[in-house]
Amino acid sequence: MSTQEQGATQGGVKAPTVDMKIEVHIIPVADVDRALRFYKSLGWRLDADFEASPEFRIVQLTPPGSECSIIFGRGVISAAPGSAEAYLVVFDLDKARTDLAGRGVEVSNIFHKVYDTGAEVQVDGRDPDGRSYASYASFKDPDGNGWVLQEVQERLPGR
Repeated sequence: MSTQEQGATQGGVKAPTVDMKIEVHIIPVADVDRALRFYKSLGWRLDADFEASPEFRIVQLTPPGSECSIIFGRGVISAAPGSAEAYLVVFDLDKARTDLAGRGVEVSNIFHKVYDTGAEVQVDGRDPDGRSYASYASFKDPDGNGWVLQEVQERLPGR
């Protein structure tokens, strides 16, 4: 029996005994068809497009290589269109930027973050030490939902 199955403690907190995976991220959009065209233009796989009534339609797409999908539609979420933010992890940030730009997406320059003043500040260019998890680019969908590309070439232990 594994430690996880036994319910051992880690730092006084009972360890999880059930795997939980994020499967879907909900994106609020104003125009379902426009959002569908945009995400399909990125090369994302269309998994579902169901319309149960004029008040309810759900669309699900999955980015290439991802185990997590996005959903949007009518009657799906009450959040304001453009209020979502999420990360997309990529191995090669330059290649990801080039691919998105080639698909007509306006992508930011590569940046890294510094915290010298105690506040997060974005600085142009890659992380000077070339660390995984430390270089980024960003883009928005037509509604203004924000996506951050994060380059990860070497995962932290346990990930």
